[in-house]
Order: sequence, then structure tokens, then C-alpha cells
Amino acid sequence: MKSKIIFTILVLFTIHSKAQDPIFTQFYLVPETLNPAFTGIANTWNAGFVHRRQWPDGNRKIDTQYGYANTIVSDEIGLGMTVQNHNEVFTNYNYFKLNTAISYRVDINYDWRLRLGLETGFGRKDFQFRNLLLEDQININTGAVAPITIDPRVGEYGNKINFFDMSAGFTIDQEFAWFGVAVKHLNRPDISFRENGNMPLDLFLTVHGGYYFQFLNSPTNLIPEESTLLVTANYMRQGQYNRLDLGAVMDFGPFGFGVIAATNPEGKSTNSHFVSSLNPVALFKLSEFTFGYSYDWNISKLGRTQGVHELTLLWQSSRRCDRCEYYSTKLKRNGGPGYNKT
Repeated sequence: MKSKIIFTILVLFTIHSKAQDPIFTQFYLVPETLNPAFTGIANTWNAGFVHRRQWPDGNRKIDTQYGYANTIVSDEIGLGMTVQNHNEVFTNYNYFKLNTAISYRVDINYDWRLRLGLETGFGRKDFQFRNLLLEDQININTGAVAPITIDPRVGEYGNKINFFDMSAGFTIDQEFAWFGVAVKHLNRPDISFRENGNMPLDLFLTVHGGYYFQFLNSPTNLIPEESTLLVTANYMRQGQYNRLDLGAVMDFGPFGFGVIAATNPEGKSTNSHFVSSLNPVALFKLSEFTFGYSYDWNISKLGRTQGVHELTLLWQSSRRCDRCEYYSTKLKRNGGPGYNKT
């Protein structure tokens, strides 16, 4: 009976729910997860990997991996590739995406730049319905398990659904500030597992920005010169789901520390919490590599979730475009997300 209930829940989920995209706490460190306009923004070869483990306690575990690589192919054009895999242990649900991205830069003036980005690729959702064990397969007298079920509903659902996906966005940035807007799933792909179903994937809107404060002449030895304080925000909305991340990260050069607060600005019930989690973050830089770690500390009434762990590993080549002398000079002083501030 328990397996029957689980199957019913899964069916209702696939019919009525609108799937939500995985999100990352360290969005400011890996802006490619938000907006294709960030493709090639580092003005050099740039690659990274993110591993996120949510609720690591047994069957509730949810793992998400994201990888990317991009560079510039001319003074204005950036090209890249992204890959993402998301797996939920309890439901055996898996979501995979492989995309290519392109960006185009327009210099507004000496300080400000406009970037336009487009990302396209293919996604696959897999629920493994046929691997479910239903009650009519179990012989309660002997404990034997039959290989097939007579439940007709199982045949209505496929194991996998493949779809084409498209996203677009823009950013406006200068030496110390950046602002961007992106919309994912512009073509509203059908993600229904039913043969004749129709469930368009909800649009994912993100509005994000940040500002760097520099400490060039610190009056004390507590803050080394050239340290920066990043103040950042990221608003996300998909269907009825919404979230606003607010935070600050202090960069001391080889080390960085900060905190990101995940908030729910549009509570849907009287029990909704405005602040759902506080997420400390830490960075360590070694040559061309950056290591990041964050922990989402749940402060809502959701229960004992054991939090969310997120690890990042980024690489950015120190060799820059020879034809971008003016641009490279500005970037060496400081920059927006993805820049190597050395």
C-alpha cells in the first residue's frame, strides 16, 4: 500500500506541478548559472564546476552538478558551453541539460558595457516510472515479487522526456558594478511524461546585480589594501515560486568570507518565513584557481534537513586576449563577476 501511495504522489506531481530549476547559493561566483550574457565576461579562458548537496540525510538527498567553460573569440563575442545534472534520491528523478551559449558586447562608453546573451540546448527529464514496485506485484503470503503489474496507469507514462530549451538575458556592467536580467525556457518546452500530455515548463526570471567597494588605503592593518566588499542580490521567480538572495562577501585577496540570506519576499501563507536560511560562504584562491564553499543553514520550520552543502572549483587563465589591450587594463584593476581581480 505504501508503494501505491508513493506512485500516486508521483503521478499527481507530474500532472499538476510546475518543475522548478535548481538554484545555487554561490551565484555571484558562477554567474553563468544565471545569465548567458556572462559568457566570456572574464576576457580569457574560464571554466568551473559546482556540486550542491541538499538535505544529505538518507533518502531526502538531492544532488546537483553544474559545469561550464567559455572564452572570447573576438573583441565582442564570447562562446561557451554549460552542463547540468540534478538528481533526487527519493523519487529517482533526474534532470539533465547540455547547452551552448553566446554573448555579444557593446561598449556604451569608456566605463559601461552592454552584453546580450543567448543559450540553447537540449534537456532530459527521467522519472523511472517502470522501476516502481506496486502492491499488486507483492505476494503477501510468500514475499515473492512479480516482474509486472496490472495497473494500467503505469503504461500511460514514459520514463524519459527530451526537449529543446532556450534562454536569453542581458547585463550592464562597469569596473565596480553589474546588473543583469535573464529569462530561461523562453520556448516553454512541454515536460509532461504522459504521451498526450501538455505541461509547458514555467519561465524562470532572474534579476541580479552587485557592487564592489574597494579598500585602497586602509587606516589599520586589519584590512589589507586592494581588499573588496561585494554587496549582491539575486531575485528569482518561476511560477508561484519566488526567492530573493541578499548578501555581502569580503575579499581579502587569497581569502574571502561572507554570508548570503535566502528570503521569501512574497509569502504564500501565514506560515511563510521571510528569511528561510542564512548561508555563510568562504573562498580560497591559489594562482589561477578559486575554491568556494557555502552552507545553507535552515532557520525555518521545515525541520531537520542537515542543511545544504555547496562546493565550487573555478579556473581562470591569466593569459588575456592580445587584441583587447584597453579592456584588459581595466580588468586588472578590478571587475565584475567572473573577473580575476589581480
